[in-house]
Amino acid sequence: MSNDQPLSVSENLAIRQARRGGGRRGDNQGNPMWAIINVFPLILIPVLIYNIWAFGAGDSGVGAFVGELTNPKDPMTITMASGAEWAITTGDLFVLVAMVFLFIELLKSTSTGTAAIFNHALSMLVFIVCLVEFLLWNACATTPFFLITVMALLDVLAGVVVTIISARRDVEFAGQH
Repeated sequence: MSNDQPLSVSENLAIRQARRGGGRRGDNQGNPMWAIINVFPLILIPVLIYNIWAFGAGDSGVGAFVGELTNPKDPMTITMASGAEWAITTGDLFVLVAMVFLFIELLKSTSTGTAAIFNHALSMLVFIVCLVEFLLWNACATTPFFLITVMALLDVLAGVVVTIISARRDVEFAGQH
């Protein structure tokens, strides 16, 4: 049966939400593990690994830790097609892992639910901790940790900007008649 009457604003909004992923309850929010993954800022993983390794070095081993991180005695080398030797340090691997987690965080930032807001708040805390550690702790005054700190900042900024743009679009859509 066909009804030729135009849809109301609430009906249009419900259709739009259904197209985006099934509305508020249909996107695995009932699963506690999914909720934890949505809220947990993944950029924290490389920060924790770095901190555990740096704290394990202790105050007397900070110089050795920083040296190993930026210029190891035995870097992993890959011979390129040109014949050049590409040396990969431990710090480079930290940055690579952080970039992968940043990419996943950017994908997660496109959601606009309550979990996304908590994720943004926790991401801001991660950035603040990284910034304080970078400024005040010798073991974190390295280029790899600085780059991880910048990635934490980008995670916060991208999440907030994407959420604001999504919310503005939802408000504009709901306001149309």
